[in-house]
Amino acid sequence: MRCALTPPSINSEKPLSSTSLKIISGPLVALIVAWYSSASGLDFAATATLGITVCAIIWWVTEAVPIAVPALLPLALFPAFGVLDKTQVSQAYGSHLVLLMLGGFTVSKAMERSNTHYHLALMALHAVGGGSERRLVIGFMFAAAAISMWISNTATTLMLLPIAAAVLATLPNNRLAAPLMLGIAYAANIGGIGTPVGTPPNLVFMQVYEDSFGRNISFTQWMSWAMPIVIVLLPLTMFWLTRSLNQPLAAALPTKESWTIAQKRVMAVFCLTVLFWVTRREPFGGWSEWFSAPGATDASVALMAMMLLFVLPDGKQGRLMDWQTVAKIPWDILILFGGGLCIAKGFSASGLSEIIATQMQQFSQLPVILLMFVLCLGVTLLTETTSNMASATLLMPVLVAAAAGMGLAPELLMVPAVISTSCAFMLPIATAPNAIVYSTRHVTVKLMVREGVVLSVVGAGVISVLSYYLLAGV
Repeated sequence: MRCALTPPSINSEKPLSSTSLKIISGPLVALIVAWYSSASGLDFAATATLGITVCAIIWWVTEAVPIAVPALLPLALFPAFGVLDKTQVSQAYGSHLVLLMLGGFTVSKAMERSNTHYHLALMALHAVGGGSERRLVIGFMFAAAAISMWISNTATTLMLLPIAAAVLATLPNNRLAAPLMLGIAYAANIGGIGTPVGTPPNLVFMQVYEDSFGRNISFTQWMSWAMPIVIVLLPLTMFWLTRSLNQPLAAALPTKESWTIAQKRVMAVFCLTVLFWVTRREPFGGWSEWFSAPGATDASVALMAMMLLFVLPDGKQGRLMDWQTVAKIPWDILILFGGGLCIAKGFSASGLSEIIATQMQQFSQLPVILLMFVLCLGVTLLTETTSNMASATLLMPVLVAAAAGMGLAPELLMVPAVISTSCAFMLPIATAPNAIVYSTRHVTVKLMVREGVVLSVVGAGVISVLSYYLLAGV
């Protein structure tokens, strides 16, 4: 019996795939950069840190491997090359802000699992109403922004799309489809700016800041910086997207349904969680001082909420949360977050931060507000081609050093930069909400670029101006 398989011919070898080239380019460029840096006099720890970071950057930007994989490089290589010891690396990946993110993701999943977020969206839509084209789009945008402050902008967008599709199905034409879809995506991105748990880059800033300066940014302090930007930028975005919508409309909004026992209990846990976050340190020292719990953190609150969800019954012989649902949270983002914090620690420990600070002194002559605007615009453009988490991870330790080199308060550069990572409006690949609404085929790339380029410039202006005045006293 003859075998049906034949040996491959000598010329049948396939060229390297695009993905393989991207994978190889990471360590190859890293080795070149490390060799050049070493030849220029950089010591071994700084050279190793730079090379490992360059490899991670290339893999993040090219998306050669899953986003969590580059974040494992510091875990494996920093102790091996003596950049950080195992304790320092463990502290980065097990940071209390990683645990805060874990608890926040779990509360978010509980809201999705019980469909609580759907009720909140309908409440917001009915509050605004749908009597005109403009009011309908604004209603969806308001709902998207409000919900994405507390759960992921991806989940917010996915939840609102079926509601939007149901409304669009009652209309005689697709005139509203594009502004409505863009409005949901952009508002979800903007809303995430408002709270520390709204989007992961906010927590990257808070951890890098705490590691660098030993000072903790409270929940309310972040909101005092970010909420004014949301309050100004969201209406401007609404105005831009609805500028040509002026017709009356009799759209049928989905009817509100009664709340189930599970939804009421999830909502109660959510409200208590927010209350304890906001009042941990304020007013008058907050509950952490009243109850002699100075070591309590926002992560403590999030983890207690997480445990409460596993304990409380859902009214149907189950619990508000189960492990099968928790297994679906974005663990890759938690790993990415830990990797970013580890890179930040590596920059500081290896001396790269001081080197960058020296190089950045040449920009110290620029007016601060102009420097902030250029920075915001540059960060926005960077985030158009890479994830906002990757952008924040790479930029925060660099900006710590840059601020020191220019003699500026670090908040003046770090806060507007991290907020700008949420304001990439021009391309589908920039953020998950952008990609989701693009996939509906109601929005073209050309349209997204046309609408988004204006909002990107406006966003950079709003963020830089408000940040300058809000942070002038820090």
